[in-house]
Amino acid sequence: MDAFLIAIITFILVVLGTLVFFFSRYKRCPSDKVLVIYGKTGGNRSSKCVHGGASFVWPLIQDFQWLDLTPFSIDIQLKDALSKESSGVEMLSAFTVGISTEKGVMENAAERLLSLNLKSVNELANDIIIGEMRKIIASLKIAEFKTDTEILLNKISRGVMSGLRQIGLNLISINIKRITISKDTIPSTPQF
Repeated sequence: MDAFLIAIITFILVVLGTLVFFFSRYKRCPSDKVLVIYGKTGGNRSSKCVHGGASFVWPLIQDFQWLDLTPFSIDIQLKDALSKESSGVEMLSAFTVGISTEKGVMENAAERLLSLNLKSVNELANDIIIGEMRKIIASLKIAEFKTDTEILLNKISRGVMSGLRQIGLNLISINIKRITISKDTIPSTPQF
């Protein structure tokens, strides 16, 4: 009888241990985060992204981290940009961006932003936004700034969104606070 009791207790402990192990490695992803599983993920993928679901993370061969989907605001003070007519343009604006949950773009975020803190992500997005805005302003005439701000917003939105998607971010909103145009202003070029 003692051997039978020991076998039952051993069986129960093994089952409980297996259940505890399974539940400790089963990760549920809340709606405001992306679960990024990396390591041995199968195929030629560097990571597996889960949003609004759950996944099992195998010990030793896989690990996981979270990407926060909380949007953040970036204040942009663009100075010394040149229009198509070489007029100086200064623009004060605010962009709201966040990590994208779109397939393909979300994987870009996992590859490029996972190890970065919010300040670094903000700086990276800031650089991309300023670069895209300079390109867009350089392609426009001053009259286009004054006549239809909707066209300006659409061009900025398309250009900035294209740049941000490459690192896994999504443009949520743009707020242009002020545009200052100075005629015949060419900023000084740096001497190399």
